[in-house]
Amino acid sequence: MPTNPVQVACIAAVLAVASFLAGCASDIMKNYVGRSVEEVIIDYGPPSTVLELGRDERAYQWRKVSTNVVAGSTSGEIKDTRRGTRYEETVTPGYVEEQECFYTFYARRWGKGWYVTSFRKPKLECE
Repeated sequence: MPTNPVQVACIAAVLAVASFLAGCASDIMKNYVGRSVEEVIIDYGPPSTVLELGRDERAYQWRKVSTNVVAGSTSGEIKDTRRGTRYEETVTPGYVEEQECFYTFYARRWGKGWYVTSFRKPKLECE
């Protein structure tokens, strides 16, 4: 457990930001409950998967893949040795990271249409 006031303040700030960010996607998804699945399709395009769950019940799932390029870096240090001055270089290569998220709405047939009844909360990284 940190006792340094600066560490405590940093941890508190990180927790505050995390709790603020948590629920962003869920808050948007919550607004579709009770509305036609067609509204979700109009806003986000066709679902990647539609699962038949039973009589008059379906799950509509959207898949989103985000790609982020993380830049590499190079740093160096001049070192004095017995044989003279030497430059040591450290290279950290860049890379591409990929995040896959699934957003699932559950729907029930009412009349001629399908209406959102609930949703599955996305994993934390996808909020």
